[in-house]
Amino acid sequence: MQLNFKSLGQGPPLVMLHGLFGSLDNWLGVATNLAQHFQLFLLDLRNHGASPHNPEMNYPALAADLAEFFDAQKLEAANLLGHSLGGKVAMQFAFHFPARVEKLIVVDIDPRAYPHEHDTIFAALLALDLRKFQSRKDVEDALAPAIPDLALRRFLLKNLRYASGSALAASKPGEDGFEWRIPLHAIFENYPKLCRALIAKEPFTRPALFIRGGQSPYINDADFPLIHQFFPGAKIETIPQAGHWLHADAPDEFVSLVSEFL
Repeated sequence: MQLNFKSLGQGPPLVMLHGLFGSLDNWLGVATNLAQHFQLFLLDLRNHGASPHNPEMNYPALAADLAEFFDAQKLEAANLLGHSLGGKVAMQFAFHFPARVEKLIVVDIDPRAYPHEHDTIFAALLALDLRKFQSRKDVEDALAPAIPDLALRRFLLKNLRYASGSALAASKPGEDGFEWRIPLHAIFENYPKLCRALIAKEPFTRPALFIRGGQSPYINDADFPLIHQFFPGAKIETIPQAGHWLHADAPDEFVSLVSEFL
């Protein structure tokens, strides 16, 4: 699968992977600083952003996509960074292709299984009849009862676009409603697989950094032994004031930790 990507900057290669419901645009807030020292490859994972859709979505398949990307870009090895879902993809890739990862950075996720905490989000998004809405604000308001966090609603609605053949081309936005640019049903059907723990035949022994948000529940102190079991040399850093989206909550601290480690 040929993943959509954006490249910027010069220097050692750094491949960056977004989280669930995200896209490569999620990294643009920190990309300018990082691109001063690295050649960034910002990727859309399958079924996200502008990358192709596929009914199969599990960590081996996602890691295989990444290997195909490395081959296409003639990257024998690169630094690899992933947030949340992208962090699990990065870990799986490191397990399967350890020689192709110079240094690994995992952002606010670890190898364990996670509860299906996005079920409410999926239910709210899938319940919408998008062609009934005339504006993005109408969609945003309709989601408010199920998803009260405004920032989260706006993040999710980055996946919204005008319905095919509609309005936007006719200069009448909203005339034929909206549609999701990602295959929500396919992602939802595969979601249980994405919540499972990772499996590795061998630990990844190259340098690894885990960055967690002090206000996020995704990496707890109790997870440290598992992280070190899979990644014996891993460093674990905390940004105290940040939640799950560390690169948005504390971009300067995030860039500093990444740059220092690399």
